[in-house]
Amino acid sequence: MNRKAVVAGATGLVGKELVRLLLNDPDYTDITLIVRRSTGIVHAKLHEKVIDFEQLENTNVNLTGTDVFCTLGTTIKKAGTKEAFRLVDYHYPLTIGKMAKAQGAKQFLIVTSMGANPLSRTFYIRVKGELEESLRELCLPALHIFRPSLLLGNREEFRLGERIMSSVSGILSPIFSGPLRKYSPVQAKSVANAMLLAAKREQSGVYVNESDQIVTVSERSGI
Repeated sequence: MNRKAVVAGATGLVGKELVRLLLNDPDYTDITLIVRRSTGIVHAKLHEKVIDFEQLENTNVNLTGTDVFCTLGTTIKKAGTKEAFRLVDYHYPLTIGKMAKAQGAKQFLIVTSMGANPLSRTFYIRVKGELEESLRELCLPALHIFRPSLLLGNREEFRLGERIMSSVSGILSPIFSGPLRKYSPVQAKSVANAMLLAAKREQSGVYVNESDQIVTVSERSGI
């Protein structure tokens, strides 16, 4: 099967894991990355579009018939201001969603956040909820939303909270059971794996994958 994928956010925690999975999957023969800077990866089926995201709408990338994966995301601390955060976590993903709709992409798969809610008093959660709501309004052929809890993995930048949680997650695992399972930290590779499996099911409609569901899917697939 000759599947095509486009990944926005390939240098991030989930994005890197997703690219690795796509490159190792024989069903995907053409993979395009939309990035600010080169990943440095050289592979026969990999193409990079190094762009200025301020000019995202004018990016020459073909999304027709592709599985579009969006793993873009930042923090308010890293972005510097709420406005800059919203640009990365709302405007850019929504723009890619609109491009996917206009060009006839097969499906759109995106990482948001556990608890995403457009009515939340928490700015971060509210922006994620607003993004989900706006993407739903596009009426894409298939929209898969992934809402992970705290992400664990090897980030380029240091995040104290994630480093602490990663070191104690094994000790605390009995606590995150039953109703609390959805709050358990999740490995980035588990999210990437769940996204890939969802894409290969080729289901139309809107699907929301909560954090505990992401973990369950990965456990069943041996990740």
